[in-house]
Amino acid sequence: MPVLIGLAVFFAWLTHIIVCLKAGFWGFLIAGAIFFPIGIIHGFGIWIGVF
Repeated sequence: MPVLIGLAVFFAWLTHIIVCLKAGFWGFLIAGAIFFPIGIIHGFGIWIGVF
């Protein structure tokens, strides 16, 4: 179970990175890369359609 949670968190963060690169949101990209909870929340939000 902890491995699945870790994978979900990693892929949510990766989703944040990819979306920000494609959209050109450089400030948000750097913020999410340095302070990773921002990236994780944004990644999950993208998955469920909030962002």
